[in-house]
Amino acid sequence: MMRQYEEAKAACGDAILLFRMGDFYELFYEDAKTVARVLGLTLTSRDKGENPIPMAGFPFHQLDGYLAKLIRQGFRVAVCEQVEDPKLAKGLVRREIQRIVTAGTLTEDALLDPHASNYLAAICLDASRGTKPSERAGNESAGLAWVDLSTGRFEGGVFSRKSLPDQLARIGPTEVLVREDQTPMERPDSSTWTVTKLPAWQFGFDEARRLLCEQFGVRDLSGLGWEEGDALALAAAGAILAYLKETQKTSLSHITSLTPARAGHFLEIDSATRRSLELTQTMRTGGRDGTLLSVIDQTVTAMGARRVAYWLTVPLIQRTQIEARLDAVQEFVSDAKWRDQIRQQLREVFDLERLLARIATGRANPRDLKSIAQTLRQFPGIAERLQGRNSSRIQELASQFQCCDELRIELERALNDDCPINVRDGGFIRPGYDPQLDELRSLASGGKEWIAHYQAEQIESTGIPSLKVGFNSVFGYYLEVTNTHRDKIPANFIRKQTLKNAERYITPELKEYEEKVLTADEQSKQLEVEIFQKLRGAVYAQTISLQRSAAVLSELDALAGFAELAVKRNYVRPVITEEPIVEIREGRHPVLDLTMPQGEFVPNDIMIGSEHGCVLLITGPNMAGKSTYIRQVALLTLMAQLGSFVPARQATVGIADRIFARVGANDELSRGQSTFMVEMVETARILNTATPNSLIILDEIGRGTSTYDGLSLAWAIVEFLHDTVRARTLFATHYHELIELEKSLPGVKNYNVAVKEWNDDVIFLHRIVRGGADRSYGIQVARMAGVPASVNERAKDILAQLEVDHINKYGESKITPPKRKPNAPLQLTLFEWNEHPLLDRIRSFDLHTSTPLEALRTIELWQQELLGSPPQPDKPLT
Repeated sequence: MMRQYEEAKAACGDAILLFRMGDFYELFYEDAKTVARVLGLTLTSRDKGENPIPMAGFPFHQLDGYLAKLIRQGFRVAVCEQVEDPKLAKGLVRREIQRIVTAGTLTEDALLDPHASNYLAAICLDASRGTKPSERAGNESAGLAWVDLSTGRFEGGVFSRKSLPDQLARIGPTEVLVREDQTPMERPDSSTWTVTKLPAWQFGFDEARRLLCEQFGVRDLSGLGWEEGDALALAAAGAILAYLKETQKTSLSHITSLTPARAGHFLEIDSATRRSLELTQTMRTGGRDGTLLSVIDQTVTAMGARRVAYWLTVPLIQRTQIEARLDAVQEFVSDAKWRDQIRQQLREVFDLERLLARIATGRANPRDLKSIAQTLRQFPGIAERLQGRNSSRIQELASQFQCCDELRIELERALNDDCPINVRDGGFIRPGYDPQLDELRSLASGGKEWIAHYQAEQIESTGIPSLKVGFNSVFGYYLEVTNTHRDKIPANFIRKQTLKNAERYITPELKEYEEKVLTADEQSKQLEVEIFQKLRGAVYAQTISLQRSAAVLSELDALAGFAELAVKRNYVRPVITEEPIVEIREGRHPVLDLTMPQGEFVPNDIMIGSEHGCVLLITGPNMAGKSTYIRQVALLTLMAQLGSFVPARQATVGIADRIFARVGANDELSRGQSTFMVEMVETARILNTATPNSLIILDEIGRGTSTYDGLSLAWAIVEFLHDTVRARTLFATHYHELIELEKSLPGVKNYNVAVKEWNDDVIFLHRIVRGGADRSYGIQVARMAGVPASVNERAKDILAQLEVDHINKYGESKITPPKRKPNAPLQLTLFEWNEHPLLDRIRSFDLHTSTPLEALRTIELWQQELLGSPPQPDKPLT
């Protein structure tokens, strides 16, 4: 047996091997030590003696729980099962590795988040040497492919290498395959994926093309939308397919297509922006609560929840597609009864996508079949309710929906209401479905009717009225006759046991029946296994049709969820335009609008683009809501391009090709980057990649360095955004000096967050109004936060002195920017001080006509002025 274990261990590489032995999974050697430490199992030993073998294990029915813990710890796990019945085995039971479980290859519900996709990704930075030159991508390109084995979704594309972290942040894989000779890649801050290194030859393009064509049953991939320049993406996809075949050792027929993902075909959002806007994870906890996704996901099925999450990774940029989705949401909003009926039926639907994946991979159980049957039971009603609708998208969904009536009828006729998880438990096929199974069950339950009939026959033939048929575990079935009728015993009765007042006999006929009864239970369970396999095959044959219907259900759920949110929170349908503008009346932040008590959130207008100006400078106090306001604009734009209604009284949204957000401060010490360096890297990316159709929100740019460095950078960045990028930009800042830009740049408009002062307190009104602010009220906020009073008082003194030094008698800053030279190249400029008036007097002082005493006296007066002492012209020279 240990030799069998060692062979299996050699076949699974670095994976932890779970070795099935009867009702337990056992681990040996280093695997046992590792798992005992990680899972808290008791470490024992086998072959106690001079060289004991470390050993640990757990019952087979606890597999899912322990698998989940091992996968979360980053391990790969090989499951070695007994592949023959121990009762029938001659010698050692044969065992084989059934699959290797990794973070990216999970299919069991117990191991997966029902509301999130579980992607396995692969990166190919260089096609194989055997690839034709015409099929190679450039050195700056990278192939990326990703698959969700639990649903069959498979996509890929060629992207720039620099954008790989953004693409991976968008996809959110749990495992990434890379070539073993590939240099480590940059990982987004929130990434938690495991990296699996494969030999370079597994990324060969020719082998990838062969595997993909074989998988999809085509001779050429061009029919699936793939082009000659997609070699790197196809190589990555081929590596994924080969890896799945190697680890899963089963059919992958539910993976029916590979969809091209083209850069520029959806609204692009980089990883920093996703983090800043908290689209799927909050920056504080990394959780889902408090994110945009948690608000817009009002679905009632797991499939619908994953659909909304997927839409959030690929917002639309084509106006016709956005309008089609909005039309569908509008129809759900307008017909509350229809919406409620659809949502009620969807609540009865199980996760058909993942059920079909388990069917295809051979991991489905009787309860899965029952879930499919219960889901199909809802199909006729849903199909009927999709007829005669107005929106084009609902009509398309209705045409794609297939009820699969014959399959539904067969499953409902075959399956009991309660089905076990383990097929070997039996008892899940309805009585009357299979006559042979009914007969075996009757035998297994004792065959009371047959026994009664047989007993009656023997009484009649022997004339012994007290004869009866009994059973015990020692002798099995027997005929018992009292001694009173001993002389009537026929010749075919064979004595088995003598009692005080009776004798027990058997007959060949009774013995034959006994053998049938004793084997009937096992035979009935085996027959149920065969029936189960037949039913699973019937579902498998309808995989493509059922996958299409599952996609329809998930989209219906997402659209109806958008409508439900719109009705509950009083959202409005946005007007979509291709003009780069955003015009929103009484807009609300979607997350705060939901989490704050009703009526507490203060709505605000936003007018940007066209005659409203392309750069809005937002100034105002700390805690007044500048960051909330600029995030709100980005989130409402994003929601509109998802096809959702938005929290506002009125909204017109110009389609953005990209959204950039530089909000908050964080460092990346692992890369040797300070907070300010990270800020500048992200800002540089925005300045270099934004287009006039982009939407940019920037918060407190330049605050991570000295005041004048930061102010200089902020000023120059605003100029560059205004003159060169010309994108819609909201720039929140505490540098009040920047409000002067409105005078020189026609596209810059000043706004501020209104406050009301009361004694030494400030009241935040959270209202965005026209004009610039001249104070930040930081000291008041510090007091509210609990900073000691002595610190606040000292800060007031320092502030007063600084204002004397740097603000003139009109309340204006003495800092002004140098004039830009005509046609000079734009660059980040430093500011200079305005010249002190004393300098003019020094220049004009005539040394040739002044006596030495007059010169000394003049210099003393100048010195007194610089030191802040009142000039005393009549005082004797000291």
